Amino acid sequence: MSDYKPLAHQKALVTGANSGIGEGVAIALGQAGADVVVNYVEGDDAAAAVADRIRQFGCNALVHKADVSREDEVDDMFGRAVSELGTIDILVNNAGIQRDSDFADMTVEKWNQVIGVNLTGQFLCSRAAIREFLRRGVVPSISHAAGKIICMSSVHQAIPWAGHANYATSKGGIKLLMESMAQELAPKRIRVNGIAPGAIQTPINASAWNTPDALKRLLTLIPYGRIGLPEDIARAAVWLASDDSDYVVGTTLFVDGGMTLYPGFSTNG
Repeated sequence: MSDYKPLAHQKALVTGANSGIGEGVAIALGQAGADVVVNYVEGDDAAAAVADRIRQFGCNALVHKADVSREDEVDDMFGRAVSELGTIDILVNNAGIQRDSDFADMTVEKWNQVIGVNLTGQFLCSRAAIREFLRRGVVPSISHAAGKIICMSSVHQAIPWAGHANYATSKGGIKLLMESMAQELAPKRIRVNGIAPGAIQTPINASAWNTPDALKRLLTLIPYGRIGLPEDIARAAVWLASDDSDYVVGTTLFVDGGMTLYPGFSTNG
């Protein structure tokens, strides 16, 4: 374990942190020195296990169950975080779901569920975090910024995805939500950035990698020749949350093994 703690004495909240990318990010933030609120909506034991991992690094961890698409639950979660940790310095907007369907068969329920969690959830959590950042302001001994927000997007903010219109729309919305917040809040010394993962080995997309044939097909889309791991995203998140990236504002960092290079065109299509 490295002795370098770029997030020492900072307080972070990670949504959807009991599995997959959120789990990896929450643990990495703890390893980097932050106390972490582990948000989740289902899976009590898994969330508790993530908190236990964070405590092994000597950091505090709170477990809080909340649906990020519900304003009252988000406000209660941030209220508890500030009450018990003192403040929040870092928000990682990671919670996301898929409810896939051919477009002609997509129900309003599936549309609203995905937009509600993936996009409205990021709005609600960001608003709560920003209110705390503005209340507290910059504490130079902690960070150069008053607060840091990382919006977890996807390569599908740029790549259309047939059969997943609600998901791709939510990710396209996250891009401009992130950029609009960054533009507005940079003068307040609040840094907002995004991460756009490519194919990452997580439960949400297991069908794309859990058989040899599926993995072979997937790898044709990834020039770098391997599927990503939650740790790949976690390292990027730690960097964006730290003062090492203090001049990075309103940027989406694609962590995708080159998927957005459209490898199907590498031999002229």
